Amino acid sequence: MRRKLVVGNWKMHGTLAVNAPLLQALAADRPGGADVAVCVPFPYLQQAQAVLGGSAVAWGAQDVSAHAQGAYTGEVSAAMLADFACRYVIVGHSERRCLHGESDAQVVAKLKSALAGGLTPILCVGETLAEREGGQTEAVVSRQLDTVLEACGVEVLARSVLAYEPVWAIGTGRTATPAQAQEVHAVLRQRIAAAAADVAAGLRILYGGSVKAANAVELFAQPDIDGGLVGGASLVAEEFLAIAGAA
Repeated sequence: MRRKLVVGNWKMHGTLAVNAPLLQALAADRPGGADVAVCVPFPYLQQAQAVLGGSAVAWGAQDVSAHAQGAYTGEVSAAMLADFACRYVIVGHSERRCLHGESDAQVVAKLKSALAGGLTPILCVGETLAEREGGQTEAVVSRQLDTVLEACGVEVLARSVLAYEPVWAIGTGRTATPAQAQEVHAVLRQRIAAAAADVAAGLRILYGGSVKAANAVELFAQPDIDGGLVGGASLVAEEFLAIAGAA
């Protein structure tokens, strides 16, 4: 059985002072049946490592360079993230795709970089509201997934996590119903199973998009939803721990 995973994505939030009690609360908790992690902004990786080290909570970053090193001002490599003992890194988040123009090919390059650096990439896929209303959800997420499968092979997913994040539900307060989310998760797993049934069976697929303690239990009860990639709610210790408890 796949073990549930709940990952907090702080996005561009935090200060050293604000982060401290949040990280301390997470470090003090002892999650039982689920894995828990937080992906923090680059400047706070050292703080996360210092506070969470030795706890049951893992940490990671929100992006990684496609390059190993070189003249790439502002970029952060997988090796640099590994220096801070990161376990996870988010790749292909819709905000990177939309706001920074990251293509499917760039997402593939970053996923390869993360894996080469010994990190576990959390590969994000998802459709916009216009694409959903146009009946394109399956086509969009399949294209995003297929780009990775064609470039890297299905085996890389055995070392990755997949996250379905409908763009229209991120930070909007709108959430896909459990049935809507399960439908897309099932499509993704079936597509992977067509290439490798064992990889599909073991792959953790997270749901992201306004996940809260109030809806987490019902979402996580779906057969193909293996946890959550949590945005705003991960900034409030009580709420985030309640979501982890639901998992």
